[in-house]
Amino acid sequence: MSNTAMTQDLPRTNGVAKTASAGGAPRAAAVPRRASKITLPEICYTLRRKAIAFLDNKYDDRLLQDTQAQVRVAMGVIDGALQRYGPDELSLAYNGGKDCLVLLVLILACLPSLLPPSSTTSPQPPTPEHNFLPQTQQQQQQQQPDEPTTIPPPQPLQAIYIAPPDPFPEVEDFVATSTKQYHLDLLRYALPMRRALEAYISDRPCVRAIFMGTRRTDPHSENLEHFSPTDTDWPQLMRVNPLIDWHYAEIWAFIRQLELPFCCLYEQGFSSLGGVTNTRPNPALALDADGKKFRPAYELVRDDEERLGRDR
Repeated sequence: MSNTAMTQDLPRTNGVAKTASAGGAPRAAAVPRRASKITLPEICYTLRRKAIAFLDNKYDDRLLQDTQAQVRVAMGVIDGALQRYGPDELSLAYNGGKDCLVLLVLILACLPSLLPPSSTTSPQPPTPEHNFLPQTQQQQQQQQPDEPTTIPPPQPLQAIYIAPPDPFPEVEDFVATSTKQYHLDLLRYALPMRRALEAYISDRPCVRAIFMGTRRTDPHSENLEHFSPTDTDWPQLMRVNPLIDWHYAEIWAFIRQLELPFCCLYEQGFSSLGGVTNTRPNPALALDADGKKFRPAYELVRDDEERLGRDR
């Protein structure tokens, strides 16, 4: 995959207690998920309403039209994954970046499609244009006899955060804040990617598929599909890539249209986030020759300039 019980006695990193591996060395950290004032079902329904309102809008702007098309495709991929895998089998690779933020919001917006209607929280039943599954799967669903539903409310989405050795404090803060806001069940690993995935599968053995915010312009991602298994020498998982064909500008168009909170580093000219030692503001966004002032990340347009602030 070349391409991201809390106790007082446990050691802590960044204020978070770490669980110990069999050898006694700290391995995973469960990011605290303090109770949010807004319930998970309310979050899901709110995000679905916002996503559908965005899709229903008639825009003259070509970028927004293209983003609408990308959202429809992505939600179809997500719906397909939700049909294929159970909640315990799905996870999200989440590091607080712009791409996985968009993916997280779209996943939560898709969850109400699995739930029974409620007179207090659910929107109107989905119309055909808001059923994002491929036509064949829609027909299979329609052919099933009506039965009393026993589907429970959505459970917190499992997530894995593979932190760099030198994370930005601002990124750590945003991960913690958004974990609370979106009710994520997130484990943090300060390990190389392969070892982190091995540890995660050991800690969550039911997980079979991981949603990834990977786009085709990311390193080593040009040949990925919406569903791509990991390479044979990696932990065996299905990578689900709903955003694989999105462009940089479309990511930001969605974030800004839905008014989603995002990491403050993006306002400071960072367009791609890694660790402190290999990430700097994007020079293409510099406002002066000294490179001391930068435009925000959402003013960048070209995909090939996204990683100009990254050493690797």
